[in-house]
Amino acid sequence: MLKRKNIRERGKRRLSDYFRNFKDGDKVAIIREHSMNPAFHKRIQGKTGVIVGKRGNAYIISLYEGNKQKIHIIKPANLKKLGW
Repeated sequence: MLKRKNIRERGKRRLSDYFRNFKDGDKVAIIREHSMNPAFHKRIQGKTGVIVGKRGNAYIISLYEGNKQKIHIIKPANLKKLGW
């Protein structure tokens, strides 16, 4: 896992990254935004999950770690929508 951004991605993030909207049931990939302080453990970096709900301005993500289903609360700047 990289600990810094690529040279072309440095600087401030676009505001639209912080205000992305997702619906319940959307599949998302968890991709750490290096300019923010992540609120999740590095072992879930790159994993995919399903959005279950919303809490404040963060989303509740359900994903499997091993054989167990886990719930994580992650801000939208760290999420990337998968599929169509």
